[in-house]
Amino acid sequence: MPKVSQTTCSRKMQSGGAYSRNGGCMTGAKHTVLVVLLLSTVLDGPASAVEFDFSGSARGRLAIGTDEPELQSTELTLMPEVVSRFDNGWKLTSIGRLRTELVDGLRPGNLDRKTYGPASRPGLLRQEVEVELREFHLQGAWGETYLTLGKQQVVWGKADGLKVLDVVNPQSFREFILEDFDKSRIPLWTVNIERSVGNWDAQLIWIPDHTYHALPDRDATYAFSSPRLVPSAPPGVSVDIRSVDRPDRFLMDSDAGLRLSTFWKGWDISLNYLYQYDNFPVLFQRLDVRPTGPVVVIEPRFERTHVIGGTFSNAFGDWVVRGELGFFSDRFFRTNETADRDGITKSSELSGVLGLDWTGIEDTFLSAQLFQSWVTAPSAGLVRDELDTNLTFLVRRDFFNDTLRAEVLWIVNTNDGDGLIRPKIAYEWQDNLKTWVGADIFYGDRDGLFGQFGNNDRVILGVEWGY
Repeated sequence: MPKVSQTTCSRKMQSGGAYSRNGGCMTGAKHTVLVVLLLSTVLDGPASAVEFDFSGSARGRLAIGTDEPELQSTELTLMPEVVSRFDNGWKLTSIGRLRTELVDGLRPGNLDRKTYGPASRPGLLRQEVEVELREFHLQGAWGETYLTLGKQQVVWGKADGLKVLDVVNPQSFREFILEDFDKSRIPLWTVNIERSVGNWDAQLIWIPDHTYHALPDRDATYAFSSPRLVPSAPPGVSVDIRSVDRPDRFLMDSDAGLRLSTFWKGWDISLNYLYQYDNFPVLFQRLDVRPTGPVVVIEPRFERTHVIGGTFSNAFGDWVVRGELGFFSDRFFRTNETADRDGITKSSELSGVLGLDWTGIEDTFLSAQLFQSWVTAPSAGLVRDELDTNLTFLVRRDFFNDTLRAEVLWIVNTNDGDGLIRPKIAYEWQDNLKTWVGADIFYGDRDGLFGQFGNNDRVILGVEWGY
């Protein structure tokens, strides 16, 4: 059967019809119908009274590049939130986001939007203005089971700065990894079921939302250029990048996962399993010879993987030991063109992090983490090293009754010798008003993950008001 485009699905919904292909394409309208049915089913009967809590935040930011003093960002973000509480204990949370960015390179329109599913794609009012329903989920107990139904974030893992198991939700890389994770994660339409099973707490998730990492356009400020991530054509050879082949079958292309957690002899432990499409598209490439000359054709495609892992943490006085481990059954890595015609090799990957935190000095927090990634079946021409290592160090101290906070985060890749340094000072004028000044400083080899952004060093001024 021929593939049905998003446009075809949209026309069906506009005419009052519906369409299904092996489970069908789930449009935004169908997700809305699903939420309405859930509301009417769960809240029918005893929920007669509703209380509304309104809150939100307004955030402004000005970033100035340091290599060539010029504006890198002028951003304003509004995030209204409404929590509707029903008298049977259920609640409905709605969080929106209106974001404007005037500087070309970081505007919402500089982000590739083809990887979003129709029901999760933010609206683009102009290239500079984006409106998005960040979260919309219903929460409550149904007997011994706790449900969270709707658009939400599911956070697995205990690492800071970089990720190992926190891969349930995709991420926006509009600013590489500089945005806080809770802001850069892309919430997904999810059925999230939690229940106690003996001494374990079980979490079962089903995600029929076919949304994946949002990547910068080729001319964006934080467009990827490292050979670890993207191929490059030889001089005189043009590049033809095809549209990403995004999975769209409602049932067959869903993601699903299970997390079991418990407390055992002082240790917080979890066991995790996730069956998903890897959120990074694989950039398969081939060489075409055309009348105009040779052309490198890049065909992005998402591939399945099984993720098996776990987390652990324990406190020993002023010390906290924590870590996580993840095994990815199918990963795809870049190779040089002479070793592999399609530029890709397939292998399983074992990733982990070990962290150590210390609070032995009053109002002071110190943290160090060791991240390692091992390609278990490397092939000839692998662009990255078989064993890749990153280290992070965080120093944070509070002053004046916790109104002033100073911190420095340092991330370094020991293989390429590149890294990122992020000093920041924030002052809380009132409980709902905060200002800060910080910097993002990249250094090292331009072929590295961090060094590729060596021209993007910046100083940031920001203010946030909660209401």
